Amino acid sequence: MKKSILLIIPLMILSCKKEAVVSDMAQKDSLVVNELPTPQSRLDSANMPKSDSLIKKDSVNKELIREEKDKVIIITKDGSSSFKIHEEFTDKHDKLILKIANFTKSKITAKITTKQQDFNIRFNQIKLPDGKMDGPFMREITYNVPSSGELWLIIGKNNMADGKTTGSFSVNVE
Repeated sequence: MKKSILLIIPLMILSCKKEAVVSDMAQKDSLVVNELPTPQSRLDSANMPKSDSLIKKDSVNKELIREEKDKVIIITKDGSSSFKIHEEFTDKHDKLILKIANFTKSKITAKITTKQQDFNIRFNQIKLPDGKMDGPFMREITYNVPSSGELWLIIGKNNMADGKTTGSFSVNVE
């Protein structure tokens, strides 16, 4: 009995000291978190900051925002008119998320064109304005869109097929 008490007392003292250290760290951490800017939702490109390095002009002189994260290229483009973008998959990039903001049409038609015959690329998914997703598709897609808002076309390799996964391509959206 005496031996167990002698073991319990040092454990209690050590555990009390650890709580004080943890509470000090919690106060420091909360100060750091309060100083950081509020993170934007990855799913809402309407709140994405528009720094000069990300904004480019397309062939019709309308703005598009291009961003690279890990192995993904993210392009945000206004969907009020038809457009064409040119991109390239390298060893560094193997997926494109084309975010079409302000899409108001009832149907979207898009086509991927490449110069390489053996380029392994397709529309993997479509994310509708209501958050529902569908796919996979081939290199051409015609899809009825039930509501207006931001629409995503996710382009990448076909895991069920062979072929090169690097090269340049174009996407026409109508």
